[in-house]
Amino acid sequence: MKGWFKILLLTLAMLVFGAMRLPYEAALFKSLREAGLFPPELGIGTRDKIGQTSSAVALGGLRTLVATFLNLRAFTYFTEQRWNDVEETYNTIVDLAPRTRYYWDTGSWHMAYNAASYYINDSKLPPLRRREAWRMSIIKGRAFLERGIRNNPDDWGLLASLGFLLSDSNKYPAFRDANASFAAAAEAYRKAADTGKAPGYVQRSAFYALARVVGREAEALALARKLYGEGPINRTPTMKALLFVLEAWENPKMDLKARAIEIYGTPENAYEALSVHWSRVRDGFPVHGVSAVIPLLEEQLSISKENSVLNRPLPPPGGPDEWFR
Repeated sequence: MKGWFKILLLTLAMLVFGAMRLPYEAALFKSLREAGLFPPELGIGTRDKIGQTSSAVALGGLRTLVATFLNLRAFTYFTEQRWNDVEETYNTIVDLAPRTRYYWDTGSWHMAYNAASYYINDSKLPPLRRREAWRMSIIKGRAFLERGIRNNPDDWGLLASLGFLLSDSNKYPAFRDANASFAAAAEAYRKAADTGKAPGYVQRSAFYALARVVGREAEALALARKLYGEGPINRTPTMKALLFVLEAWENPKMDLKARAIEIYGTPENAYEALSVHWSRVRDGFPVHGVSAVIPLLEEQLSISKENSVLNRPLPPPGGPDEWFR
């Protein structure tokens, strides 16, 4: 057999074998990507953004290396307060490394916290524009976290970060509907706890958010009793105060003073803790029964009406109405 004919046969055999492998390999890559074991295909837009050299490195399987260098670039943009460049860079970074929690957390933090804080104090813009820029930065931070969760649905840390953002007293006014924001925060924390990987504070945080949702007091009270019954680790000052106010909501005829002393141990402890709770106006916590029990405790502790906590001015609520006058 002539040499050229052998080469032709070998070439044809290789082409046929390659064609037979294509469907199998395509299905394999698809399965690996769906299982999170193989990174998604690098989009043309992402290749354009990172440049020819970095694109070649990323396509060679070193995406995390390129993402690391871009993260350093984003930090430079942050120090220069170039917020649009920070946002665009982190969008590129998570295209390269969508399974890395740090990049989703950090990108969201820059948008919802650093950029938002900048606009509170940016004197170059008129108040209305500053307020809208502040609000949009927080909304972008939330959307970025939610995209991270869609890419990593079992990551408790991203879910907890979303819950924290939605219930933060400095942030939830940006979402305009406080009830919906607290409900979404409670759900995010609940999902984080349900992964079975989150630390104990996450379930308490789910309760703190749920307790602030008007209309879900009974559900919150049931969760409070469950957590409180699990032992001292859950008996934080906020837990005790909310257990008291939710029980006062459930039973307005309850012996408020006796129950407060039962929860806190002494009248002094009850008075101090519930006075603090009364003053936490910015957090949006319910205060059922607090204004009724404080005078009862003050009477027992011989505190005059003139010196009553209820006669002291409450701290200003803060928030955008105050920041952007």
